Amino acid sequence: MASTAATARHCPVRFMDSELANYGISTLQISTRPSNNIRFPHKRYQLCVLSMNGCQGDPHFPLGTIETRTFPAAPSHAVALDKLSSAISELKSNPPPFSSGIIRLQVPIQQQIEAIDWLHAQDQLLPRCYFSGRSRTESCNLLIESSNGNGHNSGVGNLVSVAGVGSAVFFRHLHPFSYRDWKSIKRFISAECPLIRAYGAIRFDARSYVSSEWEPFGSFYFMVPQVEFDEFEDNSMLATTVAWDDALLCPWEKAVSELQARICQVSSMLVKLPKEVPRTFVFSSNHTPSKEYWNLAVNRALQKISRSDSALTKVVLARSSRVVTTTDVNPVTLLACLQVEGKSAYQFCLQPPNAPAFIGNTPEQLFRRKCLGVESDAMAATCARGESMTADLQIELDLLSSPKYHLEFYIVRESIRKKLEDVCNFVVVDPKVVRKLPRVQHLYAKLVGRLRSEDDEFQILSSLHPTPAVCGFPTEDARLLIAETEVFDRGMYAGPVGWFGGGESEFAVGIRSALVEKGVGALIYAGTGIVEGSDAALEWNELDLKVSQYTKLLKLEVPSREKVIISFEDY
Repeated sequence: MASTAATARHCPVRFMDSELANYGISTLQISTRPSNNIRFPHKRYQLCVLSMNGCQGDPHFPLGTIETRTFPAAPSHAVALDKLSSAISELKSNPPPFSSGIIRLQVPIQQQIEAIDWLHAQDQLLPRCYFSGRSRTESCNLLIESSNGNGHNSGVGNLVSVAGVGSAVFFRHLHPFSYRDWKSIKRFISAECPLIRAYGAIRFDARSYVSSEWEPFGSFYFMVPQVEFDEFEDNSMLATTVAWDDALLCPWEKAVSELQARICQVSSMLVKLPKEVPRTFVFSSNHTPSKEYWNLAVNRALQKISRSDSALTKVVLARSSRVVTTTDVNPVTLLACLQVEGKSAYQFCLQPPNAPAFIGNTPEQLFRRKCLGVESDAMAATCARGESMTADLQIELDLLSSPKYHLEFYIVRESIRKKLEDVCNFVVVDPKVVRKLPRVQHLYAKLVGRLRSEDDEFQILSSLHPTPAVCGFPTEDARLLIAETEVFDRGMYAGPVGWFGGGESEFAVGIRSALVEKGVGALIYAGTGIVEGSDAALEWNELDLKVSQYTKLLKLEVPSREKVIISFEDY
């Protein structure tokens, strides 16, 4: 078995045209639009075969079986890994009598191990994903059972974070995420197996041009991990998942053999990850757009907002900051550092094959569903935290009393309320408060409702995204202005990031995020809302504030000999 894994690890990946078409690469049109973005080199990773794309199946044809099999608890990760290897071998010799299905094998671990440490130990395995929910829910409304941001309250404790490598089945396409795509994902999950989930993200605007760095993600990318590590409050769990479907040319024998090869690649050696990024220097850096272009774009947006024949009241303009450092920046290490000050935020990582890692530390929930209960965040307006308690309180009072900030928040809250009312029997809106994060504070309110049907989940996702907090209002007017104005590809920045499960699902808004590849650099994204009364210079400063969690961690100091010719505002 070890030799099989070694062969898989080092053999070159060669795709036939049919395989490229199956993955959806051959028809992707890369933009020729000029861009200052990093050219991420395309690499070929470990396994020589791709798992099946569930989007190509018939969403109306149910799988033969959806199962979870739990084995006795293990005292350590290494023992759990051995147990799963044996279980896979036994499963291979006793194949299920179905032409399609998905089976999860899981072993509880009698240790509390952080999922981020496990993911770091599997540094060379792709694709990979990570999702960590907020430490608590801000609303005490009983429409949704109280738990952390990962939703599932199992017998082994409250699920905190999930890390996964390999894909038992993935879902990717070039067209916008559709009801059929959603049904294709739901085909592989069940409320009876709550930990079989599809983790992934959706582009901010599937109709916009696609730049080369975002190409591997498609319009959306979801994966059910082959090997998964679950971090609970008091213990952990290691799991493997095998999915097969004869109709998708992925029979049982192929799927279980791929899983055997993958499990042999998983490292049993786990080391506590230091929550500090090694000191690095900037080799080159720049913003897209430049500050000069930003001023023009903001003033143009303000002119449109002020016109009597324009319905536009808000537009969110964004910036991409390119950073190339003199030393490697590991995306998982960077994410672990973000997690230290992100207890009230979601942390995520998504990295398809041959792609950089999309990571983020976002405070904003798009929606969470548990059975028929649904909740969403209205969050807008940004101010820095004060240097003292007195200063912080004064900033909070200014935030609450500012007409400009209230307008920005009101647009977001009312838009979400109306969209929830379209699919809910009733909606409850909490009072406006100030939500304080380690570096910034926002106006905030929680909205909770009761869906008429669980099938309304797709409608919630497609109608809530994009919210006025990341796009503007009215949505289509704002989207068109963004497409006309911005000179870089947002990709999945500000898009939905999260997971689908059988009885529940949860999505964050992919802000405070970056695209990172080890040894190459990072693209750090931030946006700000433009409404009547906005000032271009102040909004630029707000962008700096929002990316500060990255720049401070990276210690972006330029060596003295380079300071004269390199700065963030050179371009």
